[in-house]
Amino acid sequence: MRRVKFLTVAFGLAAVLCLTAGLAFHSYAAGRSTPLVAAAADLTMGKAQLQSASRLAFGPDGILFVGDSAGASIVALDTNDRTAGSAAKMDVSGINAKIASLLGTSADQILINDVKVNPISKNAYLAVSRGRGPDAAAVIVRVDGKGQLSALSLDNVKHSSVSLVDVPTAASGNGGNARTQTITDIAFLNGNVLVAGLSNEEWSSALRSIPFPFSQAAKGATIQIWHASHGDFETQAPVRTFVPYMIQNQPYILAAYTCTPLVKIAVSDLKPGAQVKGTTIADLGAGNRPLDMVPYQKGGHNYILIANSSNGIQKLQADNLEAYKPITSPTVMDTGGVPFEKIGELKGVMHLARLDDSNALVLMGTNDSLDLKSIALP
Repeated sequence: MRRVKFLTVAFGLAAVLCLTAGLAFHSYAAGRSTPLVAAAADLTMGKAQLQSASRLAFGPDGILFVGDSAGASIVALDTNDRTAGSAAKMDVSGINAKIASLLGTSADQILINDVKVNPISKNAYLAVSRGRGPDAAAVIVRVDGKGQLSALSLDNVKHSSVSLVDVPTAASGNGGNARTQTITDIAFLNGNVLVAGLSNEEWSSALRSIPFPFSQAAKGATIQIWHASHGDFETQAPVRTFVPYMIQNQPYILAAYTCTPLVKIAVSDLKPGAQVKGTTIADLGAGNRPLDMVPYQKGGHNYILIANSSNGIQKLQADNLEAYKPITSPTVMDTGGVPFEKIGELKGVMHLARLDDSNALVLMGTNDSLDLKSIALP
């Protein structure tokens, strides 16, 4: 069997780590004539509008993609952060209080919605809400290797944006505000921004693929999955977090849902308006929401580290994912499919991001006091 290879989704000049010789992919310009270094040139100088900052992803040339659920859009920002850096030991205690001080408010008025690392500079970027209500301001905070914080100015920055065309109304979605789940995760792959979340379609769980540079967005593909612990097919639950991943030389999405099926979805199936049936290959435990996923290689094997709301940190064995049979019936136990282990020493992790080949960055602690620190990949 071929060894599985993973796609790291936010690179400057090379977006894919190939685990077998002779196979390589570009995350920005695959099949394109546009050079990677021209990415920032596709953006326009001016004021960038952000109603919210839900999720982040890096593309080429230090371009940061921001998922704006409230504004139902994806915004590309030129961070102008292209000086190569090494993965310094990052350790910022009480970062929520430090962000509050930077923004002139109190720590209880700060929400950190996502964390990503610029693969060129190794600086961390945080999607922040200043305030707790519908009028909360969206802020992007940069943390450098020395732990110094700064807010990315949106007043005069190279940027572009694209509006989603199939967004849910605010009143839909099991009595809640489905608009807040328009964008639950994003990634950059082969010149496209992949967007998970909810749509206004009959199958409301959506995966959208939007070409960059932006012109306009088409409808997303909508997804049906088998939820083993619920014993039913589901089309309304959004993907909570995902990573692009190579399986037998073909790009897939590995998507994790609440309560907690792990599903593989072929990228080639993500055509506008298509109804796609994903394949459930693992159940990671009930009563749990997956938060972030980081694929990596260690000791000649492939793993995916998954941060969860209730089940802590799980280390998934990710060699030969094509070998696992689809889960098509209720699991007898709480878990099943692809094996994993729990990393018990990592507690209270709220966000997880790839720092380099050997390290990850975690946001951990309690809502009262959050720390941003680097850890060795287990």
